[in-house]
Amino acid sequence: MRLEPKKDSFDADALEGAAIGPSGNLRAPTLRTGKTWFVGFSADAWDERLGS
Repeated sequence: MRLEPKKDSFDADALEGAAIGPSGNLRAPTLRTGKTWFVGFSADAWDERLGS
């Protein structure tokens, strides 16, 4: 899932639901690179940003 906070259609509840795990903490792994946050694991998203 890709969420873009600068868009008019941004839904903060969707962000919270996607980023916060059942323990109440950020889903693992979490990585910040520049202004981009990766929360949880998606091989395609990580490869796209970080290379293989």
